[in-house]
Amino acid sequence: MALATAVVAGTSVAAMYLDGKYSITKDLNEKLKMRRVMKWYAEAEKKKRVCLYYLFEDSVKAHPNTECLWSRDGCYTWAESYDRVNQYGQWYLSQGVKPGDLVAFYLQNSPDFLFAWLGLWSIGAAPAMINHNLAVDDDSELRARIEAEQETLEGELGIKVVVMDSSTLAEIQTLKAERPEVVYREGVEGNSPLGLLYTSGTTGLPKGCIFEVARGYIAGVSRHAGKSPIKDDDRWYNCMPLYHGTGGITAIANMMSGVTNCVGKKFSTSKFWGDVRDSRATWFTYVGETARYLLAAPPSPQDKDHCERFGVPEVVEFFNSTEGVFSLSNYARGDYLSHCVGHHGLISRWLFRNLYVPVKVDEVTGAIARDPKTGFATREPYEKGGEIIVAIPDTGAFSGYFDNPEATNKKYERDVFKKGDLYYRSGDALRRDSDGRWYFLDRLGDTFRWKGENVSTAEVAEVLGKYEGVVVEAIVYGVSTAFP
Repeated sequence: MALATAVVAGTSVAAMYLDGKYSITKDLNEKLKMRRVMKWYAEAEKKKRVCLYYLFEDSVKAHPNTECLWSRDGCYTWAESYDRVNQYGQWYLSQGVKPGDLVAFYLQNSPDFLFAWLGLWSIGAAPAMINHNLAVDDDSELRARIEAEQETLEGELGIKVVVMDSSTLAEIQTLKAERPEVVYREGVEGNSPLGLLYTSGTTGLPKGCIFEVARGYIAGVSRHAGKSPIKDDDRWYNCMPLYHGTGGITAIANMMSGVTNCVGKKFSTSKFWGDVRDSRATWFTYVGETARYLLAAPPSPQDKDHCERFGVPEVVEFFNSTEGVFSLSNYARGDYLSHCVGHHGLISRWLFRNLYVPVKVDEVTGAIARDPKTGFATREPYEKGGEIIVAIPDTGAFSGYFDNPEATNKKYERDVFKKGDLYYRSGDALRRDSDGRWYFLDRLGDTFRWKGENVSTAEVAEVLGKYEGVVVEAIVYGVSTAFP
């Protein structure tokens, strides 16, 4: 009996050790969670309810009288937010917006940004996001850039303009908060746009990329599909630009999943923690550069008003791009995963061994290096790393760049390891260690980081080239900074 007990105990300890080492339970839970999400999505498709407006409605019904949005300009319950969203929907209809239309947003962070976004969903339309920090030379440039049918601008004129000033906002608030009819949303499908977002311009100028509804559905329901560190009473501070994927998709996912959004106007090192304290936020969204600014700030007497200075118990890291073909995530609670951008356990490493592949890139041409004898690419060891390419069944796996087939085709690499295969070029170099931890190496191409945003060197060179003193060309190159 004692021997049997010892064997059971020893087996249990061994199983726990192997599970901890190879993250088997973690991988299985992630697979089960995704299976549940896809089941829900299939059911929504059958009912013609993939429009993400319905997920927002579910959140409203779950807790109508709790706070949905906090900002320095005002706070709104879920019921009040629902009314504002429907008012925007009715206003868009009065302006001639139709299902399937793209409406360009040239707006700063505010609750109305999110109301306007969801208001478009309520009638089967979607926004096209424009960086409000960008100056526009003329109407033709704006038209060529956004390819949208109507411009919603804030403080600057364009082609067909609705200025979102106090009078326009007051007009919208006078409208009846009636739910737009179902017929407006019946045509929304998985490949319909949640919104049109612009890439950072890793190669060349920024390009429009449709963020599909199917991806948004996954973001909106994942919290409810399995174990999640995010609770119903959590509050999420977000001062990242809502026109960017990181800030915008995080905020809109919270609207779909029932998490309170605390909206900051813009990132400010001096105001950041004050906003976090006043909004009672328990989570916040950041990109790597902003964390550096916060860590570099001098200590303040208020640093311990909420917890130990930077005593954040858990960091949820994700690695992705606007295109969304290659993504990683990492829930770090300690040192083991604290410096990586993603993690795959043993099962995931085996399943993805031929899906996410590091390859060698020619440093001069930027092309994938190929063996001169065979013509095939050189696969690098995961521990060494390289540009990650993703195996795809066909070109439909990537929605492509909006109205830009030439740029879209450059993302595909054919006949990589054998004739007829097809891969998507991520443009990002990463490595993965033997424990499945992914580490970022470099973003290949022509960008640099500035105040938390990727900036295209091509855009900077284009601006510099307009000055009379620049005769031939402008060269933008990196310099060392105070941060590693």
